[in-house]
Amino acid sequence: MKNQYAQNIQAITIGIVLALILLLGSSSFVIINPGEAGVLSILGKSRDGALLEGIHIKPPLISKVDVYDVTVQKFEVPAKSATRDLQDLTGRFAINFRLDPTQVVTIRRTQGSLENIVAKIIAPQTQESFKIAGAKKTAEESITQRSALKEDFDNALSGRLEKYGVIVIDTSVIDLNFSTDFAKAVEEKQIAEQRAQRAVYIAREAEQEAQADINRAQGRSEAQRLLAETLKAQGGDLVLQKEAIQAWREGGAQMPKVLVLGKDAPRVPFLFNLGNVQGDS
Repeated sequence: MKNQYAQNIQAITIGIVLALILLLGSSSFVIINPGEAGVLSILGKSRDGALLEGIHIKPPLISKVDVYDVTVQKFEVPAKSATRDLQDLTGRFAINFRLDPTQVVTIRRTQGSLENIVAKIIAPQTQESFKIAGAKKTAEESITQRSALKEDFDNALSGRLEKYGVIVIDTSVIDLNFSTDFAKAVEEKQIAEQRAQRAVYIAREAEQEAQADINRAQGRSEAQRLLAETLKAQGGDLVLQKEAIQAWREGGAQMPKVLVLGKDAPRVPFLFNLGNVQGDS
């Protein structure tokens, strides 16, 4: 009996020792997966140097590892600003960011969890960055130069969050609104500009039509001038023809069908019959 009892005690002891060894062994290392970074704390004090992906040894029982997700995160935040011409401007932004893996120890010491970073750092810095960007432009420029407004906002936000170990990947403007009075004023201005453009178009069209009338009138005038010169020239030829016919009648020669006025002169056809010439003479 005593031997059996001793054997049982020995087996239990061995089991306890093996369990302790397994427990101590499992708590003596930690595995950091891709997209994660860890902070090692021993007796409540964080150690310098982030634990990056891979396996790491740590003191059993007295240590703890806080693991942070360092993949890209998305956070939406509303913001309000005043433009350079003192118009109210409200917007909503989507912030894509990630934690700098090499800065997670500082993040752990100063901010703690990711939720604290979003609430205490990213949200207020987004508000401040939007105020800086909005104040650089008038309300109208905020509409017509929206990409430039976003660029100013991105630059301001990136610079402010970088010192907290937060890397801004990209931002998106989900919504951008102005006061009701300003929106109405912008609409009225656009209507007035469209009317003005229409008036300019009508004026140019009338000017072009007037110029076309002038060109047509000049064309008719030139045509009349050329016609008058042609008639005048033809009248002179008729006189020459009459003189040639008179000379033929006096000389008794055969009447030609074409009159040659000279060496370099054009050939002039006879346009009258003898009866007409006689009547004229």
